[in-house]
Amino acid sequence: MANSPQARKRARQAEKRRSHNASLRSLVRTRIKQVIAAIGTGDAEKATAAYTTAVPVIDRMANKGIIHKNKAARHKSRLSAQIKALSA
Repeated sequence: MANSPQARKRARQAEKRRSHNASLRSLVRTRIKQVIAAIGTGDAEKATAAYTTAVPVIDRMANKGIIHKNKAARHKSRLSAQIKALSA
């Protein structure tokens, strides 16, 4: 338990940041799931539109450090490959 005023404040800040970062991570996961759902329907246009909205969100969270840059690149690459295979 935090005893000093500084430690209590740091604990408050850490909790606030943790909840904020969790909501941002959830947003990334939601966007990825929307792309996967669109791919599952088999509609290439719908999947491309979902991918187009997901990419800026994924990039923004990677730049903020919410997710690792390599993880962001991996998600984008795999989703892009699935969409490309769908339209081919």
